[in-house]
Amino acid sequence: MKNLGIGIVGGGIGGMTAALALLRRGFDVSVYEQAPELQEVGAGLQISPNGVRVLASLGLEKELMAISFEPQGKDIRLWNTGDTWKLFDLGVESVERYGFPYITVHRNDLHQLLVKAVQRIKPDAVHLDHRFVAVERNDSRVTIAFADKAPASFDVVIGADGVHSRMRELLFGSGPVQFTGIVAWRGVIPMELLPPELVKPVGVNWVGPGGHVIHYPIRRGELMNFTSVIERQDWTVESWSTPGSNAEYHADYPGWHPDVHAYIEAIPQPFKWALIARPPMQNWVVGRIALLGDACHPSLPFLAQGAVMALEDACILGRAFEEFDTVEKALDRYQRMRIPRTTRAVNGAYANTERFHNPALANPGSAQIYVDTQWAADKVVERYEWLFRYDATSVPLDGGAVAAA
Repeated sequence: MKNLGIGIVGGGIGGMTAALALLRRGFDVSVYEQAPELQEVGAGLQISPNGVRVLASLGLEKELMAISFEPQGKDIRLWNTGDTWKLFDLGVESVERYGFPYITVHRNDLHQLLVKAVQRIKPDAVHLDHRFVAVERNDSRVTIAFADKAPASFDVVIGADGVHSRMRELLFGSGPVQFTGIVAWRGVIPMELLPPELVKPVGVNWVGPGGHVIHYPIRRGELMNFTSVIERQDWTVESWSTPGSNAEYHADYPGWHPDVHAYIEAIPQPFKWALIARPPMQNWVVGRIALLGDACHPSLPFLAQGAVMALEDACILGRAFEEFDTVEKALDRYQRMRIPRTTRAVNGAYANTERFHNPALANPGSAQIYVDTQWAADKVVERYEWLFRYDATSVPLDGGAVAAA
């Protein structure tokens, strides 16, 4: 197994983490990325303790903490009045409870950290400007083809090419997709553009009828990541890079609290995209090819676990190749370990759509009752504890019972 050559299609966070997990275990890995340069979308990520644990196991904890922000807690706020409820404490409590912090980070900062870690082990591991177009396989080899580039053959190939995965399409077909009727907005705000009262060391989730807003500091507190969604039917383009205007953004949130509009006004350039739902896949492996991350379990961004699930995938994949004596056993165990958990996460994110947008939030009286019910301590534990306590670095892979928790 140690002599395997492993090709990874997709050089995003999932692909790079998988490459690092495998390289650190002595496997020879090459990553193929279609972009001409390695540059992730400029947006924030929440990395809960279960994700930080994976990055720490890869030797990145000190560097990670140097580029990230550690919120003191998470708050729920009501869309029109600004009434505030504490969701849960973070900071020191997260470390005491789960062993690792809950952090927020700029997506590009984390991506660059992973790229450098991969290149420290294998300087020529990453091949840019390689647009994957086709795959051929037999019992022992997999050949991947690229537009205007020479093909490459490997013992194993991992498709980590994201939500619009070409590898998934070739292996399993395009699959069902459904527009959710929800449009998302995002922007990153330099902290100096915000008045002092809007610079707070917590993550905030504004909830309201038909929409919600999330913001939190990133990059050591130098930036505020601001994302939101609204129910509307007139925009169905699923692209993170479509620019919108601040005026259109304001118009999507009539009646929302002045703080929300102050954040929107401060965004240098907002972007918008349609949220498309895809049902969880129940098979990720074909022969010596496996999918990873958004290629096989794309999720709505309502549980803050999309990137974290890819980190866990990569960790389990690396461990499976280390612990099993054939490719087939390793890939089978990988997907058996990951499908129940990622399916639960995808379904949990979908369930939060109704929770965050419920009509009961329309007025303060019913909102108070609704929040007291939906964000009661036992409900919060039920929704998050199974996520945060999971340890992808040590959960047994020996063929015992595989559970989502």
